[in-house]
Amino acid sequence: MIPAQRTLFGQPRGLATLFFTEMWERFTYYGIQSILILFLVAASGRGGMGFDDQSASAIWGLYLGGTYLLSLLGGWVADQLTGGRIAIAAGGVLITVGNTLLASGGTRLFFVGLVCNVLGVGLLKPNASTTVGALYPEGGSRRDAGFSIFYVGINIGSFFGPMFVPVLARNYGWHAGFALPAFGMLVGVTQFLLTRRYLGSAGAPPVSTSARARLALWAVVAVIVAVMALMLSGAVTIDPVTLASRVSWAVGLLLAGCLLYMAFFGGLTPAERGRVFAMMTLFAGSTLFWMAYMQIFGSLTLFTERYTDLDIFGWKMPAGDMQTVPPTYIILLAPVFAALWVRLGKRNRDLSSPAKFAWGLLLMAAGMLVMYIAALRVLHGHGSRVSPLWLIATYFLTACGELCLSPVGLSATTKLAPARFAGQTMGLFFLTLALGSFLAGLLSGNYNAQHLETLPALYLTLFWWSAAGGVVMLLVTPPVKRLMAGVR
Repeated sequence: MIPAQRTLFGQPRGLATLFFTEMWERFTYYGIQSILILFLVAASGRGGMGFDDQSASAIWGLYLGGTYLLSLLGGWVADQLTGGRIAIAAGGVLITVGNTLLASGGTRLFFVGLVCNVLGVGLLKPNASTTVGALYPEGGSRRDAGFSIFYVGINIGSFFGPMFVPVLARNYGWHAGFALPAFGMLVGVTQFLLTRRYLGSAGAPPVSTSARARLALWAVVAVIVAVMALMLSGAVTIDPVTLASRVSWAVGLLLAGCLLYMAFFGGLTPAERGRVFAMMTLFAGSTLFWMAYMQIFGSLTLFTERYTDLDIFGWKMPAGDMQTVPPTYIILLAPVFAALWVRLGKRNRDLSSPAKFAWGLLLMAAGMLVMYIAALRVLHGHGSRVSPLWLIATYFLTACGELCLSPVGLSATTKLAPARFAGQTMGLFFLTLALGSFLAGLLSGNYNAQHLETLPALYLTLFWWSAAGGVVMLLVTPPVKRLMAGVR
């Protein structure tokens, strides 16, 4: 076994294994996101599902949020039974199968494929991040830099997925577009299996597993299989809007309940309990951020398709290709932010995690304000198309906000989490993305193409929520820093 301490360009060699695994997973994930809502609203005569905007937004939000919701289960499975490495490999296989079903062409198989993807991402996503953290037992700014490099891999995949999948879907049909992500994840999981030895002890299985945990896992598997069978048989019909609303409430209560249980019944020391309370504040800010950010794959994609001039020197750019702009900014700016955090850390002037979260929310608010103005121009122009520069400016602001919040949130969670709840706590961080996604789908459904005044109203609502969250986070930064008990 090659020790995890072996380095490549000053970073653990295992970081490259996880970098490429996550890169291909994000290629498949964001490739699907670039065409999913457009496929759902496209008329059946054009090969789509023919859903109205509200139902399509709810389905998109449920899928997007479900991938993060199942991260909690994925973290538990790794902590209690398999370890991170096995969970990552199993997740990659499930995603490959799910994407293959999406490309199959059958309506019922399509939704079963979405379920497989949800399960696969739930296994892979939190455990890849947790295993990255395990490569840096010393913590500190080097871990932050490592997560920023890891985040570049995420955004390389996020860039190329939306670049190629919409073009393939336009030229060869929707299901051909869904086939490309299946191939991408196959490459990713193969790469992981061939190079997992470089992880050393990071992500290793737990020393012992309980019979109760194994029984619980098999019970969950049985429920999932039963649900899939009912979906295939057509015996189950679901109202996606009602389901999304109820799931949002359930996830919010689950997130709060898990954190409170961990704090009061998890057998923690006073310092660990204080850090859990600090995480509660960060998780609330994270939920608000993702509620606005996830509009990129919902209302902003519909805005791109319907109200943005996409003619580039005679070439009509697919709307989904606009989703390459945010990861482009991330790839360009991530090294700048990583270097900034390290430089400030060396000078003992690094911003605390809650302060970085505050700036992330305020930058998001600025982006939503830009979209509010753009939507007003559409309204006053009676649906006329506007320049893509509005979206480009919005995506710049949201990318800067993302770099202040997302990699910092990943790193802070690995540092604040009690050791015995490491995987589950990372799952809870992704639960904030789930809740934000469910809420994003519900909010996106408030936009009605027949009533254009609902478009600026949507972005104004998101502006006020993001701005209020940023201001509150700035105000509570000093007490949250004290609760972090020396964690930087």
